[in-house]
Amino acid sequence: MEREHNTHESWMRFALEQAVFAEHEREVPIGAVIVKDGAILSVGRNRRETGKSAIAHAEIEAINAACRAIGSWRLSNCTLYVTLEPCPMCAGAIINARIDTVVFGAYDLKGGASGSVIDLFSCPFNHHPVVKGGVLEGECRDLLQTFFAKLRRKNT
Repeated sequence: MEREHNTHESWMRFALEQAVFAEHEREVPIGAVIVKDGAILSVGRNRRETGKSAIAHAEIEAINAACRAIGSWRLSNCTLYVTLEPCPMCAGAIINARIDTVVFGAYDLKGGASGSVIDLFSCPFNHHPVVKGGVLEGECRDLLQTFFAKLRRKNT
C-alpha cells in the first residue's frame, strides 16, 4: 500500500484510522502501522476485549503481521507508528523485533515506556530505536479522551 506523502503525520493518520476501527469494535482506540521502504508493511489495532487477551495491543498485532509479511522476526529498516506511547510489553517487543524507529502520538503518563513513566529504549539493551513522540498528539489524545468520557457516562 503506497502512500503519497511519506511524512510522520501522514503515516500517523493511517494509524489513527486503525484506532477508529478499534473504537467501532468497542475497543480502546489505539492503532498502529509499520512502514518499510515508503510502504505499509502491516497494521494493528487494540483487540484486548475482542481477543480476551492482555497482549492483544496494536503494536503486537502490527509486529506479528509484519514478521509474517517479510518472513523474519527482524524488522530492520522499519518504522512503527502508534497512536499511544508504547507500554513496557510493547517496548520490549519493539526492541526484540529490531524496529529502527518508533513514532507515537499521545504520551501515556500512567503506563508509557518511552519516557513518560520509564524509558526502556534508553536501557542497556542490544537495540535502541530512534523515538519521536507527540506526532498528531492532540488528535490521538482527543480520540482516547472522548472514548473514555463516553464510557464513563455510559457506566453512570
